[in-house]
Amino acid sequence: MLLTRIITASILASLIAVAVFVLPLEYFSLIMGLITLLAAWEWSNLVGIESYKKGLFLFSLLVPMIGLQFWTQLLELLAQLADWTDVREHSGILEWFVIGPVLFWLTIMILIRNKPADILSIELRLKYKAFIGWFILLGAWMFLTRLRAFYGPEMTMYFLVLIWLADIAAYFSGKKWGVTKLAPEISPGKTLAGMYGALIVSLIAGAVFIGYYGYRDGFVWTRVFDFLLLSVLTVLVSIYGDLFISVVKRKVGAKDSGTLLPGHGGVLDRIDSLIAAIPVFYAGIILIGLES
Repeated sequence: MLLTRIITASILASLIAVAVFVLPLEYFSLIMGLITLLAAWEWSNLVGIESYKKGLFLFSLLVPMIGLQFWTQLLELLAQLADWTDVREHSGILEWFVIGPVLFWLTIMILIRNKPADILSIELRLKYKAFIGWFILLGAWMFLTRLRAFYGPEMTMYFLVLIWLADIAAYFSGKKWGVTKLAPEISPGKTLAGMYGALIVSLIAGAVFIGYYGYRDGFVWTRVFDFLLLSVLTVLVSIYGDLFISVVKRKVGAKDSGTLLPGHGGVLDRIDSLIAAIPVFYAGIILIGLES
């Protein structure tokens, strides 16, 4: 089982690295969009969206993804059709959209940490479950593609590697030293030792990467501290993103979100941490003021 996980993860990591560093932005966005739609299909299965409504759910994601991909062109078209040249100045308004996902994931983190039994007992109507899936998946796609567009492949790859290393550290430190459970009602396998291992690795990864930035652009020590803090917070939120998807699966008695990836389950199982982490990381990069 472990060997299968390693092989699958290695193949996926290699393909993603090629997408990040080699593909033009448009094709990178397309690939990430396809992954997002696969995850959306699995979400629809988990929450009970059936028949033609699955197609509507995927379509509701696809339309804003296309709009966001061609946002600048749409503004230019509006400027010409409505003779409203000032509309071009509003292209950066999309950055403000990160606030919603950040607040959502911070709230989820606090709820799972303090009220795990309560969050398991919450019953939502299907339309709210569908909206939550739409909201978190669209946000993840949007800010991962914007990270790649505005901060480059190196920052994008750092974010991905940060989450992957944290997952690996959590797994092995949890197996080695894990005794106290992190959220036994939700995921009995996750331990505090695993979480601490992930956070320590995030500090190391952040120090290495910001060292590269400091070497290239000159050290600004407040920015170094901020980046280390951001790396830790990003990993912390990613852990609770994983737990949130575990809540969704546990409520329907599912071990995995799907069977597409050998040793990992479904696409949603593989990207659950990333979905929660990317809005937090993107918002932090804006606040710190790092450049590509």
